Amino acid sequence: MERRRAREDGPEVSAIGLGCMGMSEFYGEADDARSVGVIHRALDQGVTFLDTADMYGSGANEQLVGRALKDRRDEAFLATKFAIKRGEGGSFTGVSGRPEYVREACDASLKRLGVDHIDLYYQHRVDPEVPIEETVGAMAELVAAGKVRFLGLSEAAPATVRRAATVHPIAALQTELSLWSRDPEAELIPLCAELGILFVAYSPLGRGFLTGRYRSPADFPEGDFRRNLPRFSAENFGKNLELVAGVEKLAESKDCTAAQLALAWVLTRGDHVVTIPGTTNPDRLDQNAGAAKVDLTPEDLATLDGILPPDAAEGTRYPEQRMSMVDG
Repeated sequence: MERRRAREDGPEVSAIGLGCMGMSEFYGEADDARSVGVIHRALDQGVTFLDTADMYGSGANEQLVGRALKDRRDEAFLATKFAIKRGEGGSFTGVSGRPEYVREACDASLKRLGVDHIDLYYQHRVDPEVPIEETVGAMAELVAAGKVRFLGLSEAAPATVRRAATVHPIAALQTELSLWSRDPEAELIPLCAELGILFVAYSPLGRGFLTGRYRSPADFPEGDFRRNLPRFSAENFGKNLELVAGVEKLAESKDCTAAQLALAWVLTRGDHVVTIPGTTNPDRLDQNAGAAKVDLTPEDLATLDGILPPDAAEGTRYPEQRMSMVDG
């Protein structure tokens, strides 16, 4: 597996990592034993960049990842996040970047993960009520204390990233990026290159849509949060499916899957760009890892630009309320 870094003193991670969110919540029933097996298989293949968060499964996902790494901690580059708060029954109760909460959340994550340090600690969403300088200042104290190695932000606007970087080096910015979510290409990806920040693309397969696996909203099981996303609504589904047909056709000509093509495209956005597709299926993990070997020519990239130019997808990434949590 290819490894990438944005600057010499920054983290070096596998170009394709593993997003663990869906192992505990949002995409149907959980199967912890199967998920632990997928994590171990990932490590065996050099897919060592593991991504979790304290809000996934209200802490259950960190516990799962911790169990998987019990005897293999040294093989993984472990990232987790704080800021999105969950209440009783899994309700979402807001976002906090308060310094005291930063410290509390980190200690709780360390305990759930069963580790003595976190490799990369992200602020999951920016708290509009707390200056980013105060939040990152508290995060920097965690680095000084040896609890965290590198700091990151998620879904932060360019101005926020610049302000944060004046307080402490920001090692990574995690933001949604895929063939149907191309907004970061305009400012964020160039900004990360300028500042030596690793750009970590989440949902690189359009939450599974770009794989071609899903042909109608009815394909999603009960409880799958995609049923509530605008791009997966009955109104928009068919229009977006037409876009995927072009991706599938090009993938067939390249002798790869649509998913591999979509992941390979993400990696062409810059040498400082990596991605963390999620899966609970060992075969799909193998396919995702293989995407690092798919070579896209300038002609292929031009074809994809024609199929899915920026803003081609119908519908927003999240419902209005959740979009309001995205910084700037």
